[in-house]
Amino acid sequence: MLDLKGYEGAIFNGALLTIEVALLSLLLAVLLGLLGAVAKLSSNRVAKVIATLYTTVIRGIPDLILMMLIFFGGQILLNNSLYAVNEWLNNYFLSQDPSHEWVSYLPDYIDVSPFIAGVLTIGFIFGAYMAETFRGAILAVDAGELEAAKAYGMGPWLSFRRVLFPQMVRHALPGFGNNWLVLLKTTALVSIIGLEDMVRMGAVAAGSTKMPFTFYMTVAIIFLFFTSVSTGFLRLVERKYNAHTK
Repeated sequence: MLDLKGYEGAIFNGALLTIEVALLSLLLAVLLGLLGAVAKLSSNRVAKVIATLYTTVIRGIPDLILMMLIFFGGQILLNNSLYAVNEWLNNYFLSQDPSHEWVSYLPDYIDVSPFIAGVLTIGFIFGAYMAETFRGAILAVDAGELEAAKAYGMGPWLSFRRVLFPQMVRHALPGFGNNWLVLLKTTALVSIIGLEDMVRMGAVAAGSTKMPFTFYMTVAIIFLFFTSVSTGFLRLVERKYNAHTK
C-alpha cells in the first residue's frame, strides 16, 4: 500500500477534475469534429477551405504550444480588445457630450479561468482529429444505401438518423476511441497553466515530500486505470455496433 502522506484527498480531487476536463473537451471535440467533417465534404468552397485550414494548422502545431498560445496569448488579446472598446466608447460619448462623464460598465481586465482555457484548448485541438475521423467514416458508408433511403422517401434528417449515422459510428469507433485515449492523456498539459488537476497535485505532493517516484507512479496508475476502463467500454460499444455485420 502506497503511503501518500495525507495527499490522498488532493490526488483524488485532481483525478475527478482530470475526468471533468476530459469529458467536456471530448464533447467540444465531437461537436467541432462533426462540423469540420460536414464542412470538408460540403460543396461550399469557403466552408471546405476553412475546415481544411483548421485541421491542417491544428494537427501541425504541438499541443503544448497551442495550450500556451491560447491561454496566455488569448488572454492578452481579450484584454487588449476590452481596453480598445472602452477607449472607443469613452471617446464617442465625450464627443457627444463633453460635460458628461461616461462610466464604463465593461470590465477593465478578465482573468481567464485555467479550467475553461484547458477545456477549450483540448477540445479545439482534438476537434481537428475528430473531423478527419468522422470524414473518413462518412466516406466509408456505401452511397447506394443513402440513395436507397432517398428512394424510399426518407428526408435528409431521417436518412441521416436511420442509415448514415449508425454506419458512420461503426466506422468511426476505432479512430474515435484512439482520439479519446490520447485526449485523456493530453489533459496532463493543463497543469502548466495552473489548473489543480491530478498531475499538478502529484507534482506539488512530490515536491513537498521529496517522494517523486511515489506520486508520479500513483498518477501513472490512475491514468492507466482510466484508459483501461475506457478501452473496455469502447470494446462493448464496438461489439454492439458490429453485431449485425457478423
